[in-house]
Amino acid sequence: MFLLQPPKVCELALFTSLPQRFRKRVDSVWAAANRGGQPTDSFLEGPVFDRHGNLYVADIPFGRVFRIDAAGDWTLVAEYDGEPNGLKFLDDATLLIADYKNGLMQLDLASGNVRGYLDRRNTERFRGLNDLVFDGAGALYFTDQGQTGLHDPTGRLYRLRPDGKLDLLLANVPSPNGVCLSPDGRVLYLAVTRANGVWRVPLLPDGSVAKVGQFFTSYGPSGPDGLAIDEQGRLIVANPGLGYVWVLNARAEPEWILRGPAGASTTNIAFGGEGRRTLFVTDSTHGNVLCARLDTAGPPLHQGRSAP
Repeated sequence: MFLLQPPKVCELALFTSLPQRFRKRVDSVWAAANRGGQPTDSFLEGPVFDRHGNLYVADIPFGRVFRIDAAGDWTLVAEYDGEPNGLKFLDDATLLIADYKNGLMQLDLASGNVRGYLDRRNTERFRGLNDLVFDGAGALYFTDQGQTGLHDPTGRLYRLRPDGKLDLLLANVPSPNGVCLSPDGRVLYLAVTRANGVWRVPLLPDGSVAKVGQFFTSYGPSGPDGLAIDEQGRLIVANPGLGYVWVLNARAEPEWILRGPAGASTTNIAFGGEGRRTLFVTDSTHGNVLCARLDTAGPPLHQGRSAP
């Protein structure tokens, strides 16, 4: 990669850490399959902010969703039989969960009750959902990753329309992971973890996709994971294998590299804080949330408009 100017390097700071009282001391089926049997007391993912400045995160192996206030204090909102990953707000009172085990689930924040939203497509179970994002019209895009990779490039990208129609947009992805939309909603960016890249997916007026291409190519043992966009349209890419977060311009050139501490696994990201100018990053394997102040804010995220 040729760069006219080297990127700025910024160290990520610790915002808060999962309290010891919430750290599990038991094995999990998820960790055995996805962490090589390593001891795993938590695995944080899916950061998203509500309108009041509270940060919500998922703990995949133990089926938990936490709320973190502006002071960094943690509250357990829900614990259920699932593997929650990506989180987005369906409305102010309801979180929609991309659950690896159960499909799309919805969490009532007041009661902590979790129930199904969409668990199957044509009576077929999903392979293992990962992340999700709403567009301005209330359509939901979500990834079905499972254990796909270069050996099995059959991961899927779906769109669930507000009227309940489910569209299969892509079915050839080697590990589809994080998703985000361009500010105008005309392009979807898709993290393709096992291919170590980010795809650019044009969304056409008739609802189809075409001319899908590789926008960014990374390197290292584990490729891009969570994605976000800022108000300039720069793509923010969490890269857990490197412990980096890339801030990419329209040419996919890194303008900033946000670097986690040694051994950090920077899996996912969300804008929050005053003016949405602080980027919060889950360091999943250590149960930490890291942060850095950026020069451009993130846009407010869209919510859903109706149930299927």
